[in-house]
Amino acid sequence: MHEEFGAAPPSGGNVPEYTVSEISGAIRRTLEGSFSRVRVRGEITEFKRYPSGHLYFSLKDEQGKISGVVWRGSVSRLGLVPENGLEIIATGKVSAYGERSSYQLVVERMEYAGEGALLARIERLRIRLGEEGLFDPARKQPIPLLPRVIGVVTSAQGAVLHDICTTLQRRFPRPVVVWPVPVQGEGAAAQIVAAINGFSALDGTGTVPRPDVVIVARGGGSLEDLMAFNDEGVVRAAAACSIPLISAVGHETDTTLIDFASDRRAPTPTAAAEMAVPVRSELLAEIAHRTARATGALARQLQTARLRLDRAAAALPDLPTLVQTARMQLDDRGRRLDVALPALVRRRKADLVGVERHMPAVETLLSGRRTRLAVLGGAFAGGMQHSLQRQEVRLGRCRVSPAPLMALLRERRIALGGAVGQLEAVSPLAVLARGYALVTADGHPVTKAADLKSGQQVDLTFGDGACHAVIGGRPVQGLLDL
Repeated sequence: MHEEFGAAPPSGGNVPEYTVSEISGAIRRTLEGSFSRVRVRGEITEFKRYPSGHLYFSLKDEQGKISGVVWRGSVSRLGLVPENGLEIIATGKVSAYGERSSYQLVVERMEYAGEGALLARIERLRIRLGEEGLFDPARKQPIPLLPRVIGVVTSAQGAVLHDICTTLQRRFPRPVVVWPVPVQGEGAAAQIVAAINGFSALDGTGTVPRPDVVIVARGGGSLEDLMAFNDEGVVRAAAACSIPLISAVGHETDTTLIDFASDRRAPTPTAAAEMAVPVRSELLAEIAHRTARATGALARQLQTARLRLDRAAAALPDLPTLVQTARMQLDDRGRRLDVALPALVRRRKADLVGVERHMPAVETLLSGRRTRLAVLGGAFAGGMQHSLQRQEVRLGRCRVSPAPLMALLRERRIALGGAVGQLEAVSPLAVLARGYALVTADGHPVTKAADLKSGQQVDLTFGDGACHAVIGGRPVQGLLDL
């Protein structure tokens, strides 16, 4: 013990004496010598990332806890992103920290503690993101049939990029914009997120064209190697990408969370390139086939229309013949009209003359009406006289004084004179006696000048007789020129 620790000889006994630094150094050398390379399994707790770049945490299990540290130079080689609650297997060495009299695990590499724990963590994240709607089919965008530019997010050194470019060149050559990123290890997820967001933010006005479709791809690997594509940030970036995105991570049997958030999932990077573009020769053949079908259909439609037009033309009569027939019919109607119109006028005149001959004279009509009026007046006067006589008889019988009877008689005579005056006022003879004339045409009275025509024969009846007249002109200021 004296030689190992380099202690001074004892002065007061056989118990050696050491300094604090000697004891701390001896413990450190013992720990590092005994535990120079260890693998420790536990759950990460108390995780902290300091501005210096060092990572500090603790590993615990059911019965104990040990502090751990990852120096800044080893962070990029860890193989995963540590976080609280993650069960891992840490590879490193045990070292002592003399200033605090503590020991810690200096970690150089981390790996997930078995696929079961890792898959359970991925499943929990998948359920949580699915409940948020990130995997909803309604959010997915259709892949364009023939994109002008294709963006690729993958490693620049792997064979994946070569396979994608070769497939595109074989099927339908398109410009490819590559955003190289690490596809595993520390910082890979953050750079994949930056690449997806960078493509989505392009507006096409700069030197870098905006892709019409983005392919995120990497080759096969273990579950730990593909964990960058199960990162929550990568999944959210894929779901929020404004450009249609195709995921092609791993082989056919590999499934990562980015496959659920992407618009299309390809089993391999080669299949992703096949989804992005059609086969040029097949597309040309399809276009030629559709062109031939369209041309044939158009030719058939033209032929059908031509046949219908020919049948319609054959059914139409000869236009010159139609015009000639119509002209002949017009001439015939014109000649017949020239002959028929004067004949019609003559017949109408003859009919008017015949009607006039059969009509009674106005004087005869007036004489009959005058006689009837005289008879009615005589009858009325006789009736009144008889009534007066009867009244006088009745009055005489009643021995009434003559004064009231005379007054009643005068009253009845006045009433009789009024009735006679009214009869004379409505008598047409009284009207004619005042200078008016009754105009009749075809036996009917004429009340409007507009009903008369030039050359028309009319009868004028005056108070003392009647005469014939012919209308000689058009009405002027409401009067007729006879």
